[in-house]
Amino acid sequence: MSSTPLRRGLYFEEFEIGQKIVTAGRTVTEADVVGFAGLSGDYNQMHVDAEYSKNTPFGKRVAHGLLVLSIASGLAVQTGILEGTVIAFREINSWKFSRPVYLGDTVHAVLTVTETKPAPRLGGGSVLIRIDVRNQENKSVMKGTWTVLVLSRPEAPHA
Repeated sequence: MSSTPLRRGLYFEEFEIGQKIVTAGRTVTEADVVGFAGLSGDYNQMHVDAEYSKNTPFGKRVAHGLLVLSIASGLAVQTGILEGTVIAFREINSWKFSRPVYLGDTVHAVLTVTETKPAPRLGGGSVLIRIDVRNQENKSVMKGTWTVLVLSRPEAPHA
C-alpha cells in the first residue's frame, strides 16, 4: 500500500485500492462563512447570526456543510495527486454530514482509494475515493465517496 506520493499528478494506473492519502489541515474562518453565504445565497441564521445560534441545538454558529465539503475538495486537490491528470470530478456517490463544524475548527480529509475502473474511450479510468473529513479532535464530521476520472499514463514514443 502506498502513502502520499512524492511527485504530483498520479495517472490512473498508479492508483491502488487501499491507497490512503491524508490532506493538510485548514481552519474554517469567519471570512469563509461570510464569503460562502454571499456566493451561495445561503444566509441561514445558524451560519450568520451569533445571537440566534445560541438558541440552536449547536449553541453557536456553524459553518455551512457545503462550504466544508468544498474545503475538503480543495484540500484533496492540494495533495497534488490529481494535478495535470484529472479529467473530471465525476460524481458524489454518497455523502453524510455527521457533526457540526464551528468557526475556528480545523479540518483535514483522509482519502482512501476503494475502486478503479478503466475507461479506455476516455483515455483513462474512474477512481472511487472514500473521503472522511475530520476535525482537530480527529472526529469525523462528514464522509462519503467521490468518483474522479483520471488520465492514463501516456504511451512511450515508439523508437
